[in-house]
Amino acid sequence: MNFFDWLLESTTSLDSALWGPVMIALLLGAGIYLTIRTKGIQFQRFWYSLKLVFSKDSRSEEGTGDISPFAALMTALAATVGNGNIAGVATAIAIGGPGAPVYMWIAGIFGMATKYAEGFLGVYYREVAPNKTMAGGPMYYIKNGLKNKKAGKIFGAVFAVCGAIACLIGTGNMMQSNSMTISIANSFNRFFHSGVAGEQAPAVYYFIIGALIAFLVGIVIIGGIKKIGHVSEKIVPFMIGFYLIAASIVILANIQHIPQAFIIIFKSAFGLQPMIGATVGMAISSGISRGLLSNEAGLGSAAIAQASSASEEPAKNGLIAMTGVFIDTILVNSMTTLTIVLTGAYMQTQAWQGLGASDNITSILVTQKAFNSVIPFGLGGTIIAIASFLFGYTTLIGWSYYGEKCIEYLGGNKVIMPYRYVFIIFLFFGAILTPLAGESFDYLNIVWNLGNIGNALMAFPNLVGLLFLAGTVAAITRERLIKMDSI
Repeated sequence: MNFFDWLLESTTSLDSALWGPVMIALLLGAGIYLTIRTKGIQFQRFWYSLKLVFSKDSRSEEGTGDISPFAALMTALAATVGNGNIAGVATAIAIGGPGAPVYMWIAGIFGMATKYAEGFLGVYYREVAPNKTMAGGPMYYIKNGLKNKKAGKIFGAVFAVCGAIACLIGTGNMMQSNSMTISIANSFNRFFHSGVAGEQAPAVYYFIIGALIAFLVGIVIIGGIKKIGHVSEKIVPFMIGFYLIAASIVILANIQHIPQAFIIIFKSAFGLQPMIGATVGMAISSGISRGLLSNEAGLGSAAIAQASSASEEPAKNGLIAMTGVFIDTILVNSMTTLTIVLTGAYMQTQAWQGLGASDNITSILVTQKAFNSVIPFGLGGTIIAIASFLFGYTTLIGWSYYGEKCIEYLGGNKVIMPYRYVFIIFLFFGAILTPLAGESFDYLNIVWNLGNIGNALMAFPNLVGLLFLAGTVAAITRERLIKMDSI
């Protein structure tokens, strides 16, 4: 067994252990509990939350904070709408079958209440850091909100440690740079060397693209949250629109098969569709874990972004934060799911064919196959490469901020700049992991496993904190909503 075989086996085992029944029950349970305590905030205030996002007030930087509420949402969406929406959905389908997205949707609906609570608490318990910027997030609301102050300090520090590590190895770093580099290198290989779709590009492509991504991320994150916020509010609306239009082309080309696609999705979700390499349990686990990886409801990351918002009203920030889950999971993820199922790209995965099939593909290669089947001359893959770059780039700059706020909580302002450099080093390693690992595309699951592991480490202390603070969220939400309704 070589190193990468061992790493794949180890990360797969740890991923399975962390994302077992306990974590899934905790994640869904927290969403359901917060839905009940807030009286279904995601249902009763959904249209109002969208109205807030598009209001002039959401773009105002007046008030206590570093950036406007809209920029805070775009920063959170920059970090949230990433390669998890393109490659993560595909990976969930590759592992759990075409029914996995059903559990993404279920988790997303209840996750909206979770995200509301995170955005609310991020503003309610934030502090002013020594460098005069706003500091907030799970580490602060756990520390300041729990009645047992000793437990609050311990759990707050645990989240900060887990968050700082997760931002290096997982969701917002290596996973993004890996997917971006694979997609771009694949497109270059097809155009310049007549490479076959799914064939690994020359190693030099990965090193050059990885270095370019590291440079482009570095010039933004060195500028801090104001630079990140301003870049995010310019790029994010464009990139989401670009991807939705491209996905619509693939879907419209197969519009007559949409009813059959939904039959396959739901039959697979409940074990009614025979598959060689996946079970209902795998669909549930991969759907919920990749759903969290995609929409981040339960991680607490949105609370860090919302805490920087120039707003005094935690309920409004919670409502604005909540819309991120809808945009990410219900909108973008659903489009990716339909392109993969409608084109039959899911049939070339381990879930459908079994582990070890010679032509298995996973991650972003599944999505590229779906787009290439409709859009000719390899342009479908090029569109995915562009979307992957934009999604990954904004996610990287957003998550670098999350990581630095976690490390700032632990070590103060002096450790922020060194952390930024370490972040860029890990980013580059994620980009070149594919040629280092060799020919097997199964090794690409390593970065997704690491992303899931990092998510679990962040989710556990955050979810515990949310459950303890649910009463505070419910009580103050009722009071603030009554006040908002009277205006």
